[in-house]
Amino acid sequence: MNTRTLPASDPQSLAEAAACLAAGGLVAVPTETVYGLAADAANGEAVARIFEAKGRPRFNPLISHVAATEDAQALVTLDAAALALAERFWPGPLTIVAPARPDARVHPLVSGGLPTLAVRMPQGVARDLVARLGRPLAAPSANRSGRVSPTTAEHVSRSLGGRIDLILDGGPTAFGLESTVIALEPAAVRLLRPGAISADDLAQASGLPVLRPEPGAALQSPGQMRSHYAPQGRVRLEAGHVEPGELLITFGRYRPEGVEDAAEIVDLSPAGDLREAAANLFAVLNEADRGDIERIAVAPIPRQGLGEAINDRLRRAAAPRD
Repeated sequence: MNTRTLPASDPQSLAEAAACLAAGGLVAVPTETVYGLAADAANGEAVARIFEAKGRPRFNPLISHVAATEDAQALVTLDAAALALAERFWPGPLTIVAPARPDARVHPLVSGGLPTLAVRMPQGVARDLVARLGRPLAAPSANRSGRVSPTTAEHVSRSLGGRIDLILDGGPTAFGLESTVIALEPAAVRLLRPGAISADDLAQASGLPVLRPEPGAALQSPGQMRSHYAPQGRVRLEAGHVEPGELLITFGRYRPEGVEDAAEIVDLSPAGDLREAAANLFAVLNEADRGDIERIAVAPIPRQGLGEAINDRLRRAAAPRD
C-alpha cells in the first residue's frame, strides 16, 4: 500500500481524509496529544484494519472521538460529574469511560467486548475531521502496538508507512503525551491512565477525590497494557549511574555517576519543566528507537503533576515485553 502524506492545514486534505474514512480507510491524524490512527467507528471492517495495521490485541479497547458533547451522550451515559468535567476540559486531552448506550453507533470491536466506551472530544484537526465525517472516529495512537507513541508525521510514517492509507501532517503535537483516562464512581474519580491532565486538575475541577489505578485490575481502558510505549532497546529506570554504552535520558541537567560512559545524553528538560519533559518524552523515545541502541538508562523524574503520567509511560516502556 502506498501511504500518502498531506498537509493538515489544507482544507482539501481534510476533504480527502474524510472521503478516505467514509470509504473504510485508515488516516493518521494529529491531535493535541499524539498522532491517532483513525477509522470510522461504525465500520467494523475499518476498525479491524486498525488492529491489523498496529498488530494490536483485540481485547484492548479504543477511544471514540467526537465533535460535540451531544455526540458523546449519544454513545455513553454521562452523569452530572462526568458532564462537569467534560464542560471543563473538552475539547482537550480528557477521555471519559462510561456505560455504553444500547444504540451507540460504534462497532463492538471499539469497546473491546466491554459494556463501556471511552469517549473524547479532541482539539483542532481531529475534531474538524470528526465533524466532516459526521460519525465518531475510533483512534488509538498511530504506531505499532506496544511501541513508542508518535508526536510527528515522520514517526507515523516510520512505524506504519505502507500499512495505512493517509497521514495528515500537522507538525509536532502540543502535549506529546496521551489523554488522561478516567471513569466516574459514586463519590470519586477513578484515574485509569495518567495523562496530560493531572490528578490535581481533576480533583480541583470535580471536587471529588481521585483514585489511582488498582494494581492487577482488568483492562478497562486504552493504555493499560503492562508493556507499552517500548523502544527496541531495554529501558532501565531510576538510574543513579550509567553503564558503559547506555543512552542516558535525564531531566533538569541531572547527571548520574558514570555519565562520561554514556553513548548519548538527552535531557527531557534542561530547565526542569515537567510540561516540556512531557512534550518531549515520546519524541526522545522515538529517536532512541533504533537498532544501535541496545540499552537506555532513565534518570529519576519527579512524580508530582505531569510527572505521574511521565513515570507511568516510562514504567510501561521498561516492563517485560508481552
